[in-house]
Amino acid sequence: MTLSSATAPLRRRTLLKAAAATLAAPWVLAAGADDAQGAAVEVEAGVYMLPGQPGLPTAANLGRVGNAGFVVGRSGVMAVDTGTSHRHGQALLAAIAQVTPLPVRLALVTHVRQEFLFGASAFQAQGIPVHMQRSAAALMAARCENCLKILRAELGEEAMRGTAMFKPDVLFDDTHVVESIGRPVLVQHHGQASSPGDTSAFDVRSGTLFAGGLLDNRRIPDIQDSDIDTWRQALGGLRSLRLNTIVPGHGAAATTELIASNERYLLQLERAALSEVPDAAALPEFSRWDLYDTVHRRNAAIMFLRLERRLLLDPSGEGALR
Repeated sequence: MTLSSATAPLRRRTLLKAAAATLAAPWVLAAGADDAQGAAVEVEAGVYMLPGQPGLPTAANLGRVGNAGFVVGRSGVMAVDTGTSHRHGQALLAAIAQVTPLPVRLALVTHVRQEFLFGASAFQAQGIPVHMQRSAAALMAARCENCLKILRAELGEEAMRGTAMFKPDVLFDDTHVVESIGRPVLVQHHGQASSPGDTSAFDVRSGTLFAGGLLDNRRIPDIQDSDIDTWRQALGGLRSLRLNTIVPGHGAAATTELIASNERYLLQLERAALSEVPDAAALPEFSRWDLYDTVHRRNAAIMFLRLERRLLLDPSGEGALR
């Protein structure tokens, strides 16, 4: 949706405010406020973003590298993603309480990345049901005990105090609308895009999309669990929504240009794998994105191996590069 001349200046100020909060957040943690999440940023009326830190999870950033957010309706609140740890989940709930006294009716976990998962226990401790797509929950159950061990080793026992594996309270299969907060939120299931069970949350009233694993802003997306073709289809499908603002999984809130920049990265990554060895897969357009030196290098190796596998299984080269 094209911004009107009347609303564009306000929208730009809102997005700049969100970007500034994202950049300021590492200072808050470095200053020693152990459980500081930072103030929620209102990106659209009644829709808030809780910015994560740049980089990979470390003891210095308490592993809080993923964005979270929430939507305030007439009768309650829907939280989107729950943070890295039990204490992070508590901090997110405290940030919500600073904005509204309304009850949190549910928390949606959009995809299986450790920085979005393990705060769920804090929500469940307050009787708040955690919703998750069935395939994503299955992947979490199969893999994330080990993720939790790694996080404890990297972040320390104190940062991870109270954190445990959890089971979602509500499993769903298909796209549906959440209406229990008195404001419609479209929860879309995108299949295995960036990972199995990818979901997004679209606040219909404001045109705000919580993109989960589908989109990052100036951060290299991780293709480890992806199906690239399905991912591209999902990104194309987002254009059918009346989008005003996108809250990505990582990085500052943005406009719809974010879809095109992520599409370009996936396309150029695939072209590099088709023409070069992984060590030579330099993509200058994205060299200043967060995690270029680590995740992009791994992505290139993964894509190259997928190409080799495809050629072994389908010498004609007509199969999909997943």
